[in-house]
Amino acid sequence: MVQIIIINGPNLNLLGVRQPEIYGTKSFDTYYTELEAAFPDYNLHYYQSNHEGDLIDKIQGVGYRYDGIILNAGGFTHTSIAIADALRSITTPVIEVHITNIYERESFRHTNFIKDSATHSIVGRGLDGYKEAIEYLRDKVISLKV
Repeated sequence: MVQIIIINGPNLNLLGVRQPEIYGTKSFDTYYTELEAAFPDYNLHYYQSNHEGDLIDKIQGVGYRYDGIILNAGGFTHTSIAIADALRSITTPVIEVHITNIYERESFRHTNFIKDSATHSIVGRGLDGYKEAIEYLRDKVISLKV
């Protein structure tokens, strides 16, 4: 069975309550249940941490055995060369997701250390960017392995 993990970084545990005018009112746990229902043939996993080292440990732990990683590094997107290096070190394809369009927000968010380490980036699609990422993996990456 295809294994895909969604890894969310700092403050994404607050989706649904954090700045709902920007990020919406749905919690990620609620959305994740919807993803599981939409992709019953996939073994989806979810991990969230507010700590950079924990995210790196998870990326390294799954980066040679899962079929795909969907990563929203949150604020670490703009600061973490260490996460970018971890992504370059693994063989599992990574789809970068951002709920908002980081290139249309504050200028400090335009710096993206993750993009060049990812197979593909999806920005500004709201929570449905995660669904789009699974579909991208299914249609463009995993299907090539079969």
